[in-house]
Amino acid sequence: MKQPTPSFKSSLGLMDATMLVAGSMIGSGIFIVSADIVRNVGSSGWLIFVWLITGFMTLAAALSYGELSAMFPKAGGQYVYLKEAYNPLMSFLYGWSFFAVIQTATIAAVGVAFAKFTAYLFPVFSEDRIVADLGFMTISPAQLLSICVIILLTYMNTRGIQSGKLIQTSFTVVKLLSLGGLIIFGFWAIDREIWKANWSNVWDMHKLLPSGEKVSYTFVPALGAVAAAMVGSIFSSDSWHNVTFIAGEVKNPKRNIGLSLFLGTFIVTIIYIAANLMYTGVLTLPEIAGAEKDRVAVTASQVIFGTSGTLIIAVMIMISTFGCNNGLIMAGARVYYSMAKDGMFFKKAGTLNTNSVPGYALWIQCIFASLWCLTGRYGDLLDMISFVVVVFYMLTIAGIFILRKKRPDAERPYRAIGYPVLPVLYILMGLAFCILLIIFKPKFTWPGLIITLIGIPIYYWIRSKNLNKETV
Repeated sequence: MKQPTPSFKSSLGLMDATMLVAGSMIGSGIFIVSADIVRNVGSSGWLIFVWLITGFMTLAAALSYGELSAMFPKAGGQYVYLKEAYNPLMSFLYGWSFFAVIQTATIAAVGVAFAKFTAYLFPVFSEDRIVADLGFMTISPAQLLSICVIILLTYMNTRGIQSGKLIQTSFTVVKLLSLGGLIIFGFWAIDREIWKANWSNVWDMHKLLPSGEKVSYTFVPALGAVAAAMVGSIFSSDSWHNVTFIAGEVKNPKRNIGLSLFLGTFIVTIIYIAANLMYTGVLTLPEIAGAEKDRVAVTASQVIFGTSGTLIIAVMIMISTFGCNNGLIMAGARVYYSMAKDGMFFKKAGTLNTNSVPGYALWIQCIFASLWCLTGRYGDLLDMISFVVVVFYMLTIAGIFILRKKRPDAERPYRAIGYPVLPVLYILMGLAFCILLIIFKPKFTWPGLIITLIGIPIYYWIRSKNLNKETV
């Protein structure tokens, strides 16, 4: 008797989808990137402004994506939206960039962050130790542990959506509660003198060196400083759209995906702003800017909890990054599945295993992310790709306007809230961010563009191969 072909199972409810959004967003960034933001903008007012503007952009994008997710409630998410609004080349460039760097390098970065903070509890995993020197690169225990974690989470996700869902929802609930606890204890421990000093001259923007020395900006370079500061906050707020990749496994996706996008991004935005307000109440601005290895949360926790603060934050970040990587791994494979169905990725990636998940796609992603762990270059690449990520967000949101014109009669169970104002605002703000990066931080732009544009000849090569197969 012929076995039935495996198909996706609708197993994720609204709670699970919301936890996937929030859990994929919260990794290690909120514990670290505020140091670089303060070095760029120099004041508490501008620190919170950077997080507010990032939060607004994320919410605006999430509300806009709700319309697209309701129109196309199937695996692939943003890849599908770009194909429907533009053409297969545009969607392939996104999928190529997603596989080459955006998702796989993020998985590597989050995995190594887990390992780095594990070393606080078990020093044997220190990133400063070397277990192998290959001449062209060295390998640390932190890198090896990160690979083991990626392999473990990949294996768990090949066991079926229920395994991934259990890890994601439980770990995200724990990290939200622990972050909330840190913020509450932090506000309880606020030093009024530090708060008063940090919140005087709140709009005095300048470059703040870890030594406390201030370097003034003129107006235009100040805008560039805001854009550079936002690289960290945008990285920390990214991956909110991962739930759209897994739409085929969400119950009532036409309702729950759009709602989970809003709820998840709103919850995380509030937590991020509250955490940064707390930082400014327990640490001076030079202490934030000069935190050891940028680990602001560790420095703050030492003030709040004393000597046990380091271990508390280490455990929190381990929980946070473990859950974050589970969401990234779970969702990313569905993009490669959709690409393979279009003949634009390894053919086997377009099949589901006996547990009704894209097992082959999960393992391909695991291998590539593990390679990024070994190179140690994932951090640089993530800075470089921030520009491209925002460009694809803008193109996808512009796709709402295109689809409303191309398909005015298409079913739209959910319409973008604030249309056309919020989508236009996001596009304008994203455009300003990208232009400022091009002018003032070109190292954050051209490498990501090159990686993306490499996808053009690859696309035409794959297409020619597919055409040759059809004519044979």
